[in-house]
Amino acid sequence: MSKSSAQNHLIIMRKNAELGKVKTRLAKDVGDQKALEIYHELLRYTEQVARPVQAIKKCFYSEYIANNDLFDDKNYEKLIQHGVDLGVRMYNALTNSFGEWATKVIVIGADCFEINSGLIEEAFRALENHDIVFGPAKDGGYYLIGMKQPIKELFLEKEWSHENVLLDALIEVKNLKLTHYLLPTLSDVDYVEDLPQDIKARLL
Repeated sequence: MSKSSAQNHLIIMRKNAELGKVKTRLAKDVGDQKALEIYHELLRYTEQVARPVQAIKKCFYSEYIANNDLFDDKNYEKLIQHGVDLGVRMYNALTNSFGEWATKVIVIGADCFEINSGLIEEAFRALENHDIVFGPAKDGGYYLIGMKQPIKELFLEKEWSHENVLLDALIEVKNLKLTHYLLPTLSDVDYVEDLPQDIKARLL
């Protein structure tokens, strides 16, 4: 890995894959067991997307570190999320990387079958000339956020899981007089209609 790549950090925020604790909105339609199976597919897909990206990779677990799982211990530093809500947990993860001399940090979840390695690389490149990069989600949130320094105003004391999460963030970026870059809009998986056809055919 080159020196510049070592200063790029890719953070994956994920839940521990436990029955009844993942994809709860989806589970209302397909049941807890199917929701868990779909989340396992999302984790597998996310790992495949992250693997070729030239960056230090960190996997932040919601409850406890799972060793010998899909995220190989040799390729991913494994940590536990800390914070009262998603914003605090993301901010703490970001400050962890910036505290280790990262110059660009990208955060993704394990919720999107449409993201690919090229989009993550594009996000790192966009940070050459922009302060913030967002990957907008069709539900009004974002599937990716990247920056060159921890910006607490985007994360702390924020409301999450509503249709204006990205809009609120963009207003904050404008107020802070920062520049931003938008990736293509993709679908996060929250409902059956968000699933790819092959996943529907195989699991439902």
